[in-house]
Amino acid sequence: MTISLAIGLVGFVLAAYSVIANDSAQTLGTFIASNKDTAWWKPWLYMASIMVLTLGYAWGTGDIAYGRLDAIPFPETFRWYHGLAPILLLGLTRFGVPVSTTLLTLSVFSSTFVLEKIIIKSAVGYGLAAVVAYALWTGLSYILDEKKPVAEKDKKFWRVSQWLATGFLWHQWLSHDIANVAVYLPRGNDLSFEMFIGFMIILVGGLAHLFYQRGGKIQEIVSSKSGTRISRSATIIDFVYAIILWFFKEYNNLPMSTTWVFVGLLCGRELAVYRSFANKDSIKEVLPLLFNDFMKMMVGLGLSVALIFAVVMVG
Repeated sequence: MTISLAIGLVGFVLAAYSVIANDSAQTLGTFIASNKDTAWWKPWLYMASIMVLTLGYAWGTGDIAYGRLDAIPFPETFRWYHGLAPILLLGLTRFGVPVSTTLLTLSVFSSTFVLEKIIIKSAVGYGLAAVVAYALWTGLSYILDEKKPVAEKDKKFWRVSQWLATGFLWHQWLSHDIANVAVYLPRGNDLSFEMFIGFMIILVGGLAHLFYQRGGKIQEIVSSKSGTRISRSATIIDFVYAIILWFFKEYNNLPMSTTWVFVGLLCGRELAVYRSFANKDSIKEVLPLLFNDFMKMMVGLGLSVALIFAVVMVG
């Protein structure tokens, strides 16, 4: 085995684990938080089935990354910095930092021009998600009191709705962020069936570990937000998030940080919830929490920019 192949293999395995573990907060966090009373293997089996169908369809059409890697060619040789990105991501995940896996992982494979476009699209996603969430939850305050628990007769409806909404979100997220792992794999039809099966085994296994651990360290980001353990609130969050990701997927094939979109969504929602449902003075309590999430997000951006400068300087 050559050094290049070894770096690519290690990078792929670490990226697969880290992407699943780090992005649990934005994609499956509300689902995990509101299904604490369900055996872990049931939601895992459901999400694993959606993953197999989503990626199996993509592989069958000849592009497992759903076009997200069109502007990022497969490297002729894997270099040391291709393995560094997922190692940093793994370390930050262990400390519960919700960094952008897209920016951190793809930065070492992209030109500065492509990375700049990814950052701009991600920033637009953050802003749009925040505005949409604030407007939506402000409007909901007139027809729905999220402080009140779900009525017993409505619990089944919201539980089923949540599973459907999160399944839709999971499908949309995979079509965006699977590129962060697939960037280590051959493009298009060069990805053999045997490689695809190995790819799926690693992802499904990592997903099982995620559900068994109930989300891990990153889960604290979601659990700290108001109402995320209630299936009604979780359903609305997941559905709105999925629609926003769908919009950006249809807009163009350029990768973007879904983490930034998720943080923006929670930011707008939390501001609306505290302003509408809580005492006006309590807004002072939530601002430090939102600022902390934002700064953690900036850590990933800073590391991504530093990495690509290191690549340019060292080569």
